Amino acid sequence: MSNLQAPKPAAKNEAESSISLGEGQTPLLLSRHIGPSVGLSNLYFKLETVNPSGSYKDRFAAAAISLMLKEGKKRCLATSSGNTGSALAAYCAAAGMSCEIVILETTPNEKLKQMAAYGAKLFKVRGFGPQPDVTQRVFARLQQMGNCGDCALQISAYCYSPGGMAGIETISSELAAQLSSGIDHVCVPAGGGGLTLSIARGFERLPSGFSRPRIHCVQPEGNDTIASAIRSGASKARSVTCTTKISGLQVSNVLDGNEVIAACRKSGGNGYLVTDIAVWEMQRRMAREEGIFCEPAAAVALAGALNAFAAGEIRADERVVCIVTGIGFKDLHAIDKITANSQCPVLELSQFEEMLR
Repeated sequence: MSNLQAPKPAAKNEAESSISLGEGQTPLLLSRHIGPSVGLSNLYFKLETVNPSGSYKDRFAAAAISLMLKEGKKRCLATSSGNTGSALAAYCAAAGMSCEIVILETTPNEKLKQMAAYGAKLFKVRGFGPQPDVTQRVFARLQQMGNCGDCALQISAYCYSPGGMAGIETISSELAAQLSSGIDHVCVPAGGGGLTLSIARGFERLPSGFSRPRIHCVQPEGNDTIASAIRSGASKARSVTCTTKISGLQVSNVLDGNEVIAACRKSGGNGYLVTDIAVWEMQRRMAREEGIFCEPAAAVALAGALNAFAAGEIRADERVVCIVTGIGFKDLHAIDKITANSQCPVLELSQFEEMLR
């Protein structure tokens, strides 16, 4: 009789309920030009752009859909301004689930096409995102639907989907391993604040011995739900009528805002507001000076970091990490701002040969 034993059923079930497309373990790059040009010698970029669907939201989707599989759920309901929807649609396709997403009117076509390519059903609700009253009613209705039968509601915020958000906390453990000598500041772009809270909680859960960095919440001026509150000493976030044009950060409701304020303050971090114009300029500089092709929302952290340094709130020798959340292909309209003066003429062969002389 063989001494080999058959695999335990529990292990098989666990493997079957785990979905991964290779998310995580993203690079951390030292700035070659932008940091040195302003006097920041230890400015780093955490490139979440290389995740399977092009953003950090793949970490959320992997955890959320794996949990749904474990619980026997087959229908994913979601809201998204783009990246969450793309990630959930991809992981639902891999899991054999249906995926239905309510999206913002302002969601870039590139993100819509990506979600549709994975087979998701898409719906737009007028006013959803910029208008807090409409947004709250959409959330309430989806919560009712998400509590029924084989459905589960996935919104990338702890107040709705804590299991999925736990997947994003892995960014912190990766950073701790990549910069084992320590990190002084982490600058995070924020809409509803879920990413900021995930990174703060991720560092809090690390074993003792690794010094916790200051976590800074950076928001566009047109979506100031959290940043000013942190800076002013307030304990509560606020709903706003969103006016920013930065796709992905147009979240007018509080969501995880109150918890973000507490977490940033506990870490010694602060709140920073940046203009849309500054964000587009940082997006351009990251492409032209660092070779990093990111969407506008992914350049928000850098804009905040440079503001903090200019204000003397970050020292020249401190180690600063900017979270680069999504790839540039997510919003090609914004890329037009960078490439407006670029040309690609069609040359006759004789003209081409003349150029080389």
